[in-house]
Amino acid sequence: MATLKVVIADDHRLMLEGIRAALSTADDIEIVGEASSGAQVLPLVARNDPDLVLLDVHMPRPDGLACLELIRKRHPRVKVVMLSGLDEPQVIQAALRRGASAFVLKHVDPRDLSSALRQVAHGSVYQTFGQPEEGATPARTSGLTERELTILTALGRGLSNKQIGREAWVGEQTVKFHLRNIYRKLDVANRTEAARYAYRHGLVVDPAYDAA
Repeated sequence: MATLKVVIADDHRLMLEGIRAALSTADDIEIVGEASSGAQVLPLVARNDPDLVLLDVHMPRPDGLACLELIRKRHPRVKVVMLSGLDEPQVIQAALRRGASAFVLKHVDPRDLSSALRQVAHGSVYQTFGQPEEGATPARTSGLTERELTILTALGRGLSNKQIGREAWVGEQTVKFHLRNIYRKLDVANRTEAARYAYRHGLVVDPAYDAA
């Protein structure tokens, strides 16, 4: 399993330490640089060649959106995940339009952060983490974590536990644990009912199960 190299950037030292702690338990993620101002971000990216940059929107000199544009222009291979403590729809959309791979709100569950970054790196991620979006599906408002929502969506696509684990970078026993929580939260009895739920609420484009 390849190591995911990450640069983290936030002008608050406490936040940097929190991100470092949240990612420290992931054996396959390596923090290769930390920045506390926008001016430090590009040199760090050029020097360390990360796979992904976790970048605060409200960075000083220049701000996060400006950094995002420069990274996408100079290092198009590097994926950028924007980070903010405020749920600002216009800022989220601006970041996604400028090429951000995803947007993480700072009140996301720290236990879900490493999984979110892995999914971004592999191109299978919801664009916004940390809070239900306007017009959210019932699954987003039923207490599911981002990881559980990802697993539910994979289940709805007809993947086995082993395939879900490979895609979400977790073991089969962890998948089973999350599935039990999903069944309980959605008040369904088994994976077929959960998959039908995913289909009926628009989580799966091409369902592997009959919705009837």
